[in-house]
Amino acid sequence: MDRSIQEIRGDFRILTDHPQVVYFDNAATSQRPEQVLSAVEAFYREANANPLRGLYDWSTEATGRYEAARAAAAGLIGASAAEEIIFTRNTTESLNLVAYSYGLSHLSAGDEIVVTVMEHHSNILPWQMVASKTGARLVWMEPDMEGVLSDEEIERKIGPAAKLVAVGHVSNVFGVTNPVEKIIRRAHEVDAVAVVDGAQAVPHIPVDVRALDADFYAFSGHKMLAPMGIGALYGKKKLLDQMPPFLTGGEMIEYVTRTEATWAELPHKFEAGTVNGAGAAGLGAAVEYLRDRVGYDLIQKQEEALTARLMEKLSKLPYIHIYGSPDPAKHSGIVTFTMEGVHPHDLSSVLNEDGICIRAGHHCAQPLMQFLGVGSTARASLYFYNTEEEVDRFAEKLAGVREVMGYGA
Repeated sequence: MDRSIQEIRGDFRILTDHPQVVYFDNAATSQRPEQVLSAVEAFYREANANPLRGLYDWSTEATGRYEAARAAAAGLIGASAAEEIIFTRNTTESLNLVAYSYGLSHLSAGDEIVVTVMEHHSNILPWQMVASKTGARLVWMEPDMEGVLSDEEIERKIGPAAKLVAVGHVSNVFGVTNPVEKIIRRAHEVDAVAVVDGAQAVPHIPVDVRALDADFYAFSGHKMLAPMGIGALYGKKKLLDQMPPFLTGGEMIEYVTRTEATWAELPHKFEAGTVNGAGAAGLGAAVEYLRDRVGYDLIQKQEEALTARLMEKLSKLPYIHIYGSPDPAKHSGIVTFTMEGVHPHDLSSVLNEDGICIRAGHHCAQPLMQFLGVGSTARASLYFYNTEEEVDRFAEKLAGVREVMGYGA
């Protein structure tokens, strides 16, 4: 586990092949190490058959790799059993599964759905849909300007009428880790279920869904070194058992007649059609890489050091405003900021000319942008394979953006 960052970067061919590029858009998607790419290729080269459907060797091998990935994902987040992990395309699909399968069948007029104003649209729009179809209403928890949800806000907004509480574990704008333990505990006090968006958490911090007592927990593979198009939903078995399937079709059935059908057991009840076997294999390899070749201790140490270095350099630029806490440890590698007089889109475009990749816009968090009183922001998001040299280069080029935009030296 004692590997240098340069040794780790050697696993990421896209980084070594393009040393001129500084990739600071990791909150949107991470890069993939060779171990993950090899696992995907090996699936197609060695076991290219439909998992779960054949009794011949290739199919049983494909099934084995698919289910091994499920077990790896379950182990990573502390699920009680692999059957509590439903493979989806991403966090968005996972949250929609809960909204359609649990929300529409369990909520009714007069119920409250509690969300925070910091949520990604993926954890807002499904609940707006449920509210519009059931007559439930949305209740919004608001943080302070550093992104912190107070105990009083949690207690006040999660009231007796709450039936579902949806919260991001880590904000994709502030980078703040929300007090999900308190939120879940309060939700359960009023007999509400707790849905956690873990897209920005699982890649960066250890997660134990049983310790959190989360009812549902969603995350994406592509933000944690795995391929695009594979994600997971954890759900407590007692809840998943009582939910109707989100999609129907092949493989998710036990028996079908001309007039009716019965559903397969968990987790296959929720995995209709041909599954993403290669993506799952890649996710399993990503879990192994994070756990055994890097480790969360290194991830957190490196991200905090880089974030502190970046925030210290940006604080010296009087025309830069950083959103969130002044404490780098509370940013999970995410630094969101604006530059006086320069639109974030222009800022991103100028930096791109120097091979620097950052995100600019509303970050799929428009209610939070409205809360902050801005239309858009720039976001630099770091990961463990980024370096001090990249931070220094980014800060140096950022300092020259206003001159490029005509403000003079």
